[in-house]
Amino acid sequence: MAEWKLFPKVLQSLALLCAVAVPCLADSQARVVRLSDVQGSVQIDRNTGQGYEKAFLNLPLTQGVRLRTEAGGQAALEFEDGSTVRLAPKTIVELPQLSLRDSGAKVSTIHLQEGTAYVNYFGAKNDVLELTFGREKLTLTQPAHLRIAMGDVDAVVAVFKGEVQITGPKGAVEVTKNHTASFDLVDDHYYVAGQIDEYPYDSWDKQQGRYQQQYSSNSYSSYSPYAYGTDDLSYYGSFFSLPGYGMLWQPYFIGAGWDPFMNGAWAFCPGYGYGWVSAYPWGWTPYHYGSWMFLPLYGWVWQPGGAWMGWNTYPVFLNPPLGFVPPLSPLLPGLRIIPVNRGPVGVHNGNKVQIANNSAGLGIPRGAVRNLSQLSQLVEQRGVVSTRIHTASSGSGWWHAGTAPISHAGTSIAHGFSSASAGSSSGGHSGGGHH
Repeated sequence: MAEWKLFPKVLQSLALLCAVAVPCLADSQARVVRLSDVQGSVQIDRNTGQGYEKAFLNLPLTQGVRLRTEAGGQAALEFEDGSTVRLAPKTIVELPQLSLRDSGAKVSTIHLQEGTAYVNYFGAKNDVLELTFGREKLTLTQPAHLRIAMGDVDAVVAVFKGEVQITGPKGAVEVTKNHTASFDLVDDHYYVAGQIDEYPYDSWDKQQGRYQQQYSSNSYSSYSPYAYGTDDLSYYGSFFSLPGYGMLWQPYFIGAGWDPFMNGAWAFCPGYGYGWVSAYPWGWTPYHYGSWMFLPLYGWVWQPGGAWMGWNTYPVFLNPPLGFVPPLSPLLPGLRIIPVNRGPVGVHNGNKVQIANNSAGLGIPRGAVRNLSQLSQLVEQRGVVSTRIHTASSGSGWWHAGTAPISHAGTSIAHGFSSASAGSSSGGHSGGGHH
């Protein structure tokens, strides 16, 4: 009889275990996408109950988050295949779905609440990207490049490349290349025109698309299971092969005193805890895949390999040098973002940027300086170098406030590097003392 009295408690225990196991199974299907660009005032609601807070580069985005760009603020979301959604100022989006089907196909949904979004979708096999605005839904399964601008009572979809289908209360409409569909969100009427009006942020979208296309083709994307972030590896550093280790990567503008965790932040994510977020413009792939290791005569290098880590809760490193102190995760649970500032950052002055050794590319806009390999060698020799850049339109960094000042010896000089974004050097493994 005593055994029968215990039976309900056993059932309760099993039910509790099942309840705990279900979220764990769901978490194994969870995805993160990259906040790949942050300029000006950008805020994020990370679904923690804290409301909106300051967003920053390389923050992993999970299902349910919201992003808001203020006046003058711009941002970009990057998906696993490199597809990108860029947000112009005064734009609000939500990510209601980031799911992974049993087949491995990825389904992503972005809801545009207001503002202007540029979508460059690469169309990986079986993946689906849905964009909703008002009561309309735009579904992408094939490559396409488009712009969605949403006002108070209307929305305009312009298709630069490919063709898209939009469904709503009045049925479905197909919009082809170089056509625009305008929607009245009050009575659900729409019409299609055979032209595209130019918007103020079209040039920014095109510039970033050219950067991605140029450096993705030069990057070692085969060394990462996902494409996002590999174009930044190509621009901000170089791969080289070392016997016994295989293919390694190292950023430019580093010296003996640099380590990969000098600048970043600990950010809390519900269900995952605190995770390390790198401040460097290239700081996505090397912190979610592979491991960092210290090699005598070479310094810190990144080695691809292993499993992809969605929300990396702790930095992975091997063979650290004597005296190395790794960043420590906050001991107490919480919802805050805790910055770590130990390294220098590029200082902007008009159309020039002052680059210091050990800044590792922090403060250099994407594609704004030609031949970073040669410039890195000069910075290593002189400590600090000043060079011209394009208008700092992307990748200039979110780490300007609170960073360690430049304190390197050496005279700042004006060097004649052009602002053209052509030519990412490869093959030269500069920056860590191993030219």
